Amino acid sequence: MVCIPCIVIPVLLWVYKRFLEPIIYPFISPFISRFWTKKAVQETGTGAGTGAGSATCKAECNGNANVSAANGSATASDKKKD
Repeated sequence: MVCIPCIVIPVLLWVYKRFLEPIIYPFISPFISRFWTKKAVQETGTGAGTGAGSATCKAECNGNANVSAANGSATASDKKKD
């Protein structure tokens, strides 16, 4: 059985997005633009964030993932078999 909020909330969001937002958005857009005035930072590919630093991060992240996977398989093999 599905709970009432699981049905009502998506329907209300659809009604808002489909019908109410086109009416309301022109009135609230000046207020929204005051809060989000900064443009998103775009990475050009030649900066301090790329190169050896990011490769090191990727290696560390992959290393941590391998360690956790190895630990997970070790704990699974330690279980008693009936």
